[in-house]
Amino acid sequence: MDLIEQVNDFLWGFPLLLLLMGTHIYFTVKLRFPQRNLWQAIKLSLGRTDESGHNLSPFSALSTTLAATLGTGNIIGVSTAVALGGPGAVFWCWITGILGMATSYGECYLSILYRDCRPDGTYVGGPMYVLKNGLHKYKTGLFYALCTLTAAFGVGCTTQANSVSQAAAGTFHLSPHLVGISLALLTGAVILGGVKSIGSLCERTVPAISFFYLFGCLLLLILYRRQLPAAVLWIIKDAFSFAGIAGGAAGAAVQRALRYGIARGLFTNEAGIGTSAIAAAASHTKDPHIQAYVSMTAVFWDTVVMCLITGLVIVANMLYDPASAAGVAQTDLTAAAFSHLPYVGNAFLTISLAAFAVTTLIGWSYFGEKATEYLVGNKGIPYYKLLYVLMIYLGAIIPMHLVWECTDLINAFMVLPNVLALLLLRRKIKP
Repeated sequence: MDLIEQVNDFLWGFPLLLLLMGTHIYFTVKLRFPQRNLWQAIKLSLGRTDESGHNLSPFSALSTTLAATLGTGNIIGVSTAVALGGPGAVFWCWITGILGMATSYGECYLSILYRDCRPDGTYVGGPMYVLKNGLHKYKTGLFYALCTLTAAFGVGCTTQANSVSQAAAGTFHLSPHLVGISLALLTGAVILGGVKSIGSLCERTVPAISFFYLFGCLLLLILYRRQLPAAVLWIIKDAFSFAGIAGGAAGAAVQRALRYGIARGLFTNEAGIGTSAIAAAASHTKDPHIQAYVSMTAVFWDTVVMCLITGLVIVANMLYDPASAAGVAQTDLTAAAFSHLPYVGNAFLTISLAAFAVTTLIGWSYFGEKATEYLVGNKGIPYYKLLYVLMIYLGAIIPMHLVWECTDLINAFMVLPNVLALLLLRRKIKP
């Protein structure tokens, strides 16, 4: 256990942060700032097109990506970033989202370019197919698929079920067994319907859940309106503060904000990990530019909007009621802020967490399914779905610390081949 933690601290402390941020910056410059076309990308993402066969519309593909990425990272992850990195971490998390859009564009562009078409006309793709078809590295694709499958059972399944179980037990005093069974049945009913069922549910529920959570945040920002200018100023000043921490060397504060802000941003939007490319490949869109732009907006909504709003709520509450944020657990700063919503604050946040976790369960089930298909073919998918549903129940009732650590390590292993493929095939990616 200690060894896994040490490896994670090393990988996610500097090497991977440098690799991913460097990749973000490189593709931002190489692709001539695709972020400048954000408004056009949003309009493309909201346009409903006729779906072809069993493939997804661009909007459904985007919603499936958001289903997997929106959730605990935006709520608990930002809380942890501020607790460990200070208010300045919110700024660097935001910057990570802006720059990460370029990497997401590249991932999804290559995924459309190198995807496979099944006999029934449906498309499958993602980094494993980019590695196989673009670089002719089938075994490396197997490694990536195996990591994706493992991560699906970890961050996508058991940890999400556990977060719902703990929140429901704390707020509504519900049995973990009851929560686990309910989640397993609900998720199982959706994933058994296949990709169209997943996409259809995600495109209806993800926007509704997001607006529900943002509505609560906006109510809090209205409550904290007098503290909001000071909160923004605090975030910016702390992001560039070169003061020492606890007698440390000058610059320790900005290093802390950089590390935790960037790390949380990368975790929540998954730009560079490659999962969004798996959903993008299922789109019936044949133009890689269109789907790349559509998928790029997932990073915008996930990090640039959701993480920023959550961060503003947390920091403004630290000014509004310092006592409520003092001495709480790293993961509870968001809960401390929501406690100021009269009567419904805790329940509101718990419902939001539960709803986001359910969509994450469904979104990641698709990523794991495509990884299973790459590894063993269609014959393995029914067994995967059965095991996935079982793991949801187990995740709700067992401790999760070791699973979190192992998942962080697996995510690191996913980054390496995906970024390698991006850099080696960079000339194939067109702005």
